[in-house]
Amino acid sequence: MIPKYLDFTYQEGKSIHFAITGSIAFFKVLELIRNLIKRGSSVSCSLTKAAREFVTPLTFKALGCDPVQFDMFSLSETYSHLYPGVDPDIFVVAPATANIIAKIAHGIADDLVSTQLLAYNKKILVAPAMNPRMYNAPQTQKNIQTLKDMGIEIIFPETGDVACGEKGTGRLADILYIYFRILKAIIPQDMDGQKVLITMGPTREFFDPVRFWSNPSSGKMGAALAVAAWLRGAKVTCISGPTDVWLPNDIEVIDVVSAEQMFNETLSRWKDSNIGILCAAVCDFRPKNLHSQKLKKDSIKSSLIIEFEKNPDILAKLGNLKTTNQILIGFAAETDQNFKELAIEKIKRKNLDWIVANKINEREVGFGADTNEVVIIDKYGEIQPISKMSKSDVAWRILDLVNKK
Repeated sequence: MIPKYLDFTYQEGKSIHFAITGSIAFFKVLELIRNLIKRGSSVSCSLTKAAREFVTPLTFKALGCDPVQFDMFSLSETYSHLYPGVDPDIFVVAPATANIIAKIAHGIADDLVSTQLLAYNKKILVAPAMNPRMYNAPQTQKNIQTLKDMGIEIIFPETGDVACGEKGTGRLADILYIYFRILKAIIPQDMDGQKVLITMGPTREFFDPVRFWSNPSSGKMGAALAVAAWLRGAKVTCISGPTDVWLPNDIEVIDVVSAEQMFNETLSRWKDSNIGILCAAVCDFRPKNLHSQKLKKDSIKSSLIIEFEKNPDILAKLGNLKTTNQILIGFAAETDQNFKELAIEKIKRKNLDWIVANKINEREVGFGADTNEVVIIDKYGEIQPISKMSKSDVAWRILDLVNKK
């Protein structure tokens, strides 16, 4: 479920309490809980009476939830209605029915889950899942607004087919998105107020309608940086070449194909950004001529000669325009043994604050891999090597340096 390049480890040691209510969408939450426990979170849960019509408490116990509660008047847990109290880091209501939303909004505490929610005084996330007519009912919308006014975060449902056969808004949000919203809620927002601009992925330079010059970049490193910055509270914009990576809808993505398109889109947004992280693998050259028709193999006698010209240097242009209030980070993918020296030279030439350099001809690092091994060099020449680790953890280390500046 969790892409390896987005496998952040911040949730290790965190405690999360789930409230499961009477919605058929409960089955999606099982995978969510399994992944949180697998990655070191401590998960407990409570079930409403309606939820137990869909699933038994034993299911959650088998997943590793502890405790699993469902009886407010159990002799073995006299004060279960006060659990989780102040202990867990977050209380997640997923799926949340119209009924439990109404109870939270009006302070009704007539069962175990509603009483626990009333007693809990930390962060609460609510992920509604219900029939579209119930979701759109004025009463439900008013109750959701009340929850927002109370400081409770809402993970809004998706639009599409729902279990009853109707179509509309009310389907539980994407589980991967809920997973990252939980992480975001328990991570310190140390980049709140920052506007981060990221370039990612490859560019493609076509020389006829079906053929292009490019590189193997997957966009995974850029995606890891974008999600890490978003998790830490930044407003993130990505200028992305053709990739197949997952990003939350809260991140603005501008899709481009060529280096020239990436140059124009990045340049237009740079003046409104605090931090620029340019990790796209931009083609330095493009075919000088674009053939309007597909080149036929039979029409080429022995070899195909393509003349190339230089693409605009996005990083150098942003470095030239950079103000004292902006931070600019570049990436250098090299094959030379002296890649560190080449990176240091690039810092000076392009007016960067940091550069992240790696050798792409090493195993399991660089293009397409889920892991990376880099050296981070600042404008004063200080070098910090990062041993091989997931691209998500590399991204986290890079942002740690930015925040310490």
